[in-house]
Amino acid sequence: MIRLRTNVLLLAILAVFLAGCAGGTATPAPTVPATTTPLPTEPMATLPVLEPTPTVPAASVEGELRLVIASQGNQARFSVREQLVNLTLPNDAVGTTTAVSGAIVILPDGQLAPESSRFVVDLTTLHTDSSRRDGYVQRNTLETGTFPEAVFVPSAATGLPSPLPTSGVVAFQLTGDLTVHGVTRPVTWDVTAQVDGLTLTGTATTSITFTDFGMTLPRVGPVLSVEDLITLGFDFTLTLE
Repeated sequence: MIRLRTNVLLLAILAVFLAGCAGGTATPAPTVPATTTPLPTEPMATLPVLEPTPTVPAASVEGELRLVIASQGNQARFSVREQLVNLTLPNDAVGTTTAVSGAIVILPDGQLAPESSRFVVDLTTLHTDSSRRDGYVQRNTLETGTFPEAVFVPSAATGLPSPLPTSGVVAFQLTGDLTVHGVTRPVTWDVTAQVDGLTLTGTATTSITFTDFGMTLPRVGPVLSVEDLITLGFDFTLTLE
């Protein structure tokens, strides 16, 4: 009897123990959401805006540069020292004309293109302060009825900057062939010009003689003598075509 009671007591203890184990299931710890801290970022660097550097017109960079005689601002002239009967000192006879046409072509390497470069002066339009002198020079010296034009074909520009700047003063020598009175001879012009964007303005000068070009020195009216030397000048305005 005592043994039976002992067994029942053991079974009761075991049941309580098992029940306690079943009710004591561990609860999982709450999961803490991970927090993501953004990495510090450097502000994007701002590149400086570069201003364009003044340079030659696009035409002179990509190909040839063609400068043509503008519609205004051009005058060709000659000057000859003469001695008049009624004057004790020599006098300069000056003839001018605005009838000038032509162009000069500069290649990308700074050389000239002679086949595309030339300047033409209509000698029939030359005039001085004396119509009598003008008529004589036209008929007997220049003989414009046969040789109405003077033509200059440039072949080299020594000292001309390449590429041509867009502003400032440039000085150079322009060499080429001058044809007057049917005679062609090499001449060199001293040129000074002001560059302003697409415009080139300046003056070119050179000297020739009547004798070199087969012309007779003028002898008319009150003129006692005329020097053989002729000073030629050209005030020009060229624009980029």
